[in-house]
Amino acid sequence: MYKRVLLKLSGESLGGPQGKGISEEVLAAYASEIAAAVRGGAQIAIVIGGGNIFRGLQGVGKGFDRVDGDKMGMLATVINSLALAMAIRSEGVEAVVFTATPMEPVAKYYMRDDAVKVLERGGVALLAGGTGNPFFTTDSGAALRALEIKADALLKGTRVDGVYTADPEKDPTAVKFEELSFDKAIADRLKVMDQTAFSLCREGNMPIIVFDMNRKGNLTALLGGGKVGTLVHV
Repeated sequence: MYKRVLLKLSGESLGGPQGKGISEEVLAAYASEIAAAVRGGAQIAIVIGGGNIFRGLQGVGKGFDRVDGDKMGMLATVINSLALAMAIRSEGVEAVVFTATPMEPVAKYYMRDDAVKVLERGGVALLAGGTGNPFFTTDSGAALRALEIKADALLKGTRVDGVYTADPEKDPTAVKFEELSFDKAIADRLKVMDQTAFSLCREGNMPIIVFDMNRKGNLTALLGGGKVGTLVHV
């Protein structure tokens, strides 16, 4: 059902149960799932957050300048991308890290066509550094990159199996949506992605699927058209 996708992962997910640092177990599990999907014919680009290392907005409350704090957050996404790229390569699949601002020789400078070439030859393109600008989240970066590479869908891998009426980890009465419109998600203030990312996806008719990345086999099932997670669409 989905040939080319942009997979958005949170930095906290790489940190394991504590949400901090990088868990070797989570890294290996994600790499195995992604490599299996690519060997099955999928084209996967990845955007990872940096919250397991540093989050710019949290730094503001502790005396950090917002612009410099966001720069630190962008660098955190590069660290996470390099780590996941190494893990994917250990599975026998090519993985190339691109950054929104020049960082050679740490990683390649992002050019849309170069990233697409990696996907077309069976590799994984990790798109780090957000949009390269402060005040934009990695959700917004993921939406932008998904549109640029002409992905079939933006997949948001979380630790929850979809979108609910409330936080299911806090409210046992929360009800899961199988699918919903962008308008409803925005009107109900459902915390799927930030408003900028939502607007980009709605205007570009880019469907978002929120699913549990930690459940083994979910990514492959979703790519094959299985009923996994929650579909958000126009």
